[in-house]
Amino acid sequence: MSLHGKIYERRLVWRHRIGLIFEWVCRIATFLSLGILAVLLFSIGRQAFGWLGWGFLTRSNSYEADQAGIMAGLIGSLWLVGLTAIMSVPMGVGAAVYLEEYAKPSRLTKFIQLNISNLAGVPSIVYGILGFTVFVRMFGLRDRPERFTCSLGFAQFSFELPLGRVVLSGACTLTLLSLPVVIIAAQEALRSVPPSLRHASLALGATKWQTVRYQVLPAALPGIMTGVILSLSRAIGETAPLAVLGAAAQLSFAPGRIRSIGDAVQHPSKILQAPFDQFTAIPLQIYGWINEPKAAFEHVAAAGIIVLLIVLLLMNGTAIFIRQRFQKKIRW
Repeated sequence: MSLHGKIYERRLVWRHRIGLIFEWVCRIATFLSLGILAVLLFSIGRQAFGWLGWGFLTRSNSYEADQAGIMAGLIGSLWLVGLTAIMSVPMGVGAAVYLEEYAKPSRLTKFIQLNISNLAGVPSIVYGILGFTVFVRMFGLRDRPERFTCSLGFAQFSFELPLGRVVLSGACTLTLLSLPVVIIAAQEALRSVPPSLRHASLALGATKWQTVRYQVLPAALPGIMTGVILSLSRAIGETAPLAVLGAAAQLSFAPGRIRSIGDAVQHPSKILQAPFDQFTAIPLQIYGWINEPKAAFEHVAAAGIIVLLIVLLLMNGTAIFIRQRFQKKIRW
């Protein structure tokens, strides 16, 4: 074998060794991460064992550890995530469709795109300060609020402007936090749709809106759902913005002054009043329990962490199921 052949063979062997080393580094990193996660879950599960039950889910909070419950935080978190999804998903997807499908490249669109990318990296506490200023205080108008009353026939509810430390203020703040992530993910999903799909639709006589509605959006829906999953998962676990807003760490009632399921059925107006009432959330309750001086509240906090993980898994699992179902229908 010639000298060049030997040098090439040595380099080839060295490259294979480097590839094998890199493969094992990736494997070790993966299994190490899974091992740390397993240890954390086992530790939390061991502390929560015997404390997590139906009574814990349906009871309000208490100063006694064995009587403490997470009902107020659970319902408050569901209200927050539901209202955040209602506001952030249509606005985020609509903004992404406009920027990708309708807006012409210009300095303005580049400026908007740059600011959206920057907003996605802003710390959550900054959004909390912004939400407190705009939604809770309304630039100093808190001393003279305006009260409005609405009636739907079967129930009546009222609210004030500025909103104050209520569920809707928290949802609006989390919407500001989630919007950049939804917009960026939706834009990436729309860019992944082949241009030939748009050209074929337009060539067959479809309008721009019909092409976007019946071809582009269904094809981009799996990617859009991924962005929605990430944004809402981040929103449900946030504590800093809600703490800055002044949300209560512990409450004995759910939004709408609901203390039980029967209470909500008997008084539908309380459900309508819930977005304009005080609230707490699961992360805030966990934070409050961890700071309690009594050692027994460590077990209560661990049970709350398990509940938060289950809610996250259920929410993400539902979104992933929807994403996979639409992904199977993609044909190109």
